[in-house]
Order: sequence, then C-alpha cells, then structure tokens
Amino acid sequence: MESREIGVLGGDPVQEIRLSTPAGAQALVLSYGATLRDLVVPLGDGRTRRVVLGYQSIEAYRHNPCYLGATIGRCANRIADDHFVLDGQTSPLPANSAGGIHLHGGPQGFSRRPWRVVEADQSSVLLALTSEDGDQGYPGRVEVTCRYHLSDSTCLRLEMTGEADAPTLLNLTNHTYFTLADDASADDHFLEIAARFHTPARDTLIPTGEIRFVEGTPYDFRRLRRIGDAKVPYDINFVLDGADGTVRPVARARSPQQDLELEVHTDQPGLLLYTGSALFQAGPGLEGQKHGPGAGFCLETYRFTDSIHQPHFPSVILRPGERYTHRCEYRFNALA
Repeated sequence: MESREIGVLGGDPVQEIRLSTPAGAQALVLSYGATLRDLVVPLGDGRTRRVVLGYQSIEAYRHNPCYLGATIGRCANRIADDHFVLDGQTSPLPANSAGGIHLHGGPQGFSRRPWRVVEADQSSVLLALTSEDGDQGYPGRVEVTCRYHLSDSTCLRLEMTGEADAPTLLNLTNHTYFTLADDASADDHFLEIAARFHTPARDTLIPTGEIRFVEGTPYDFRRLRRIGDAKVPYDINFVLDGADGTVRPVARARSPQQDLELEVHTDQPGLLLYTGSALFQAGPGLEGQKHGPGAGFCLETYRFTDSIHQPHFPSVILRPGERYTHRCEYRFNALA
C-alpha cells in the first residue's frame, strides 16, 4: 500500500491510496468522494489493462460533473419533486437537476466531500464520512464508511455501511464507468443481467412506479448480448433476481473482443445500467483517455431510484439502531 497527498480540493488535502496484488492488479482510491480513480487488471499473459475511466488531473475531481468513480450519497440517483415526507415531516431537498429533481445526494453530496482515511494496507482501505443533521436537506446525523478491498483473484470488493441518530434516507452506490478495452464504446461491449423485471421511467428518469417484465423489450439482457444491438441509450433500473441481502452474481460484461470479463456480485435488490449518453470530457483523461458519450458504462448496485415516493419499492429509510449495509464485488476474468 502506498498513500500520498496529491493535492488540495476545497481547502482539504486529498490522499491517494494505491492498492495492489502480486498478480499485477492495481487500484487508486481518492479520499475525496471515496473515489475509485483507476483500476488496472492482469490479462494472464503478462499484460495489464485499465478498465475504468478516470481523470489525470486531481482538479477535475473538484466538481466531477459526471461522477467518475465516486461514492454517491446520501441517496443515489434521483428523488422527484425536490422533497420527501418521512413520519409526517417534510424535508425539502436542493434541486440540482432539471424539473425540480434532487440528484445523487445534492450539489454537495458524498461524492464532493472529503472522507477520512481510517485504515489502509496493501490490499484495502477504509474511509469514513460524517454527514450532519440537515446536510443537503436530509434529517439526522449519519456516519458512513466505504471499504475498498482488492484481492489476489482480481476482485474489487466494496463494503458500505451507515448508521443514523434520527430517521432519514440512505441509499449508497458507486458510480464507476467501466471500459474493458481501450477507447471502446459502451455499445460494443457484451452484457448479461440476471433480471426478469425493470422499472420503466419517464423522460425525467423518475420511475413511473410500474414493475414490468423485460421480455420483449430492449431491456432484456437475460442472455449475453451486445449492448448496442437495441440502439437504446440506457439509464434504467433492473429488479435483480435472487434474495435481497444475499451476495449473488447479478451481471457480467465482456470486452468487444471478448477477451476480458467483468462479473458483478451484490446483496442489493437493484442495478442501474447507464451507458454514458451524457458523458463528456470534464478534464484530461488518464493517459489520454477519451470521455465522450458512450465511452464507458456504469453498473450501479443500489435500492432503486425515487424509492421514498414508491412504497412498494425497496425501502431506503434508515432509523436509529439500524445498520445500513451494502456489498458489491467487481470480479475480472481473462478469457484469452
């Protein structure tokens, strides 16, 4: 493990922690936003490949408008109508997206905050953040942690936890953009998702509340297929098969040449597929990476978009004495 200060954002020093394995995998994690800046995996023939999008300049992470690699909270994705009601109390939220929508925890959500490095070693780092009562409009004081662990089997495991001193919302996710080949389009990757249902959304990307079969729609990824075959820009939630709370395989993606595979395992009920239609070059990419539309895709595990307004969706309410837990694993396998 190597930890070093690489700059200052918002008056706070930014630590970069390098995790590595004997097989040649490496991950770079930033204390700012508990962000995955870089991930390189071995291919099995002595070569390695970068599999995420990141910025070369630390300054690009100050606002990080596309949320590259960031930990999102308090509540991932969108909440409609810039407020929610919990136990009869209305909590106004800052609208930071068109149509009065609260996006990714607000303009100063967890992705744009300094986290504390609690502990770190060669293979893992634990980061922590305190979100005070009223932060971005949310009630209650929340203590959250995010641990990154890189194993010899080329698995990057994320473990997120949270506790609150008053009823509030908590729904974390990681917003890494994957690309399993240099300069490859998201559309040219192959994808399979273990989901028989999805939650249709309006033009605002707020779910309608329906839960529909994927069969006969562009959202049917039950068999491995090329993402771009349906010619749809994806930004949609899938209702994952299997028991909520049980870590299980839920998705796999392959590079366009099918020489590298990514498996996603999680204990969460939902997965948001986003193929980067609004992605843009907000700063120089790592070693010249291009960050235009479709340059990467996100596989965000979480508890559904706008769940607080849909009682039949998985609950995002966290009460005192409860503990929020979220586990997600990204496992890489060289196929050739």
